Amino acid sequence: MSQGGFVAQGSLVAIVTPMFEDGSLDIPALNALIDFHIAEGTDGIVIVGTTGESPTVDFDEHCLLIKTAVAQVNGRVPVIAGTGANSTKEAIALTQKAKELGVDACLLVAPYYNKPTQEGLYQHFKAVADAVDIPQILYNVPGRTGCDITNETTLRLVTHRNVVGIKDATGGIERGTDLILRAPKDFAVLSGDDATAVSLMLLGGKGVITVTGNVAPKLMHEMCVAAVAGDAITARSLNAKLFQLHQKLFVEANPIPVKWLLVQMGLIQAGIRLPMVPLSPQYHDVLRSAAQQASIL
Repeated sequence: MSQGGFVAQGSLVAIVTPMFEDGSLDIPALNALIDFHIAEGTDGIVIVGTTGESPTVDFDEHCLLIKTAVAQVNGRVPVIAGTGANSTKEAIALTQKAKELGVDACLLVAPYYNKPTQEGLYQHFKAVADAVDIPQILYNVPGRTGCDITNETTLRLVTHRNVVGIKDATGGIERGTDLILRAPKDFAVLSGDDATAVSLMLLGGKGVITVTGNVAPKLMHEMCVAAVAGDAITARSLNAKLFQLHQKLFVEANPIPVKWLLVQMGLIQAGIRLPMVPLSPQYHDVLRSAAQQASIL
């Protein structure tokens, strides 16, 4: 589906939330990061997703981050706000607030921890889509949520005009291909797994909501352009340069490694909130090596 002219495609960065070392929000650094991404070709900003430490920002901070991103982007690229929750009522409230703050679309993670049935998932997402008239992207990441949105459930939801895409972070190329072939052509199947994103795009996916794009935005944008256009040779070459990053940015739970690398690049300070802690020293050289392979450090 498409709604209101919004199109989800290309390299959409799941942007980190910069913090001072005491854990408070570093809004000037976020503004600078957004400008950096737009200059480097990033196709969209995804604010307060998992990489943005959404579990540990409170409601007011969540809203401030969205408001800041919308103002700083100023219409240059789409802004997608993470507004999912394991409470349907809370997800509706966050999605409504994000709409009021001017985002282009919302990203709704599957309800985590409480493990709803497929019917429960359908009713949850339908309730949010019915309540708030804004483009909405489902987010399936069972490795974190303990809950898997099946393709059958997704296909039930695509008939809703507000459900415009899915971020599939399963890394399952077979299931992604099945969904691409069965969903409406304007429904955006987006990868949520950097390591397999190029494969999904070459098979018809529209883009990726990316962690790697935080540190290598230009290369990720160029890879997405090639892959979506079906230029497999260029896409594979760029992906080869990025592949170590795709892997090593997950040596510890996201966003620990990516925030460490952004500190090394001089783009943010070292703040991260408990229960997340800074990257273990044993992985520093591993990350440096991956960054050097991608020529970003």
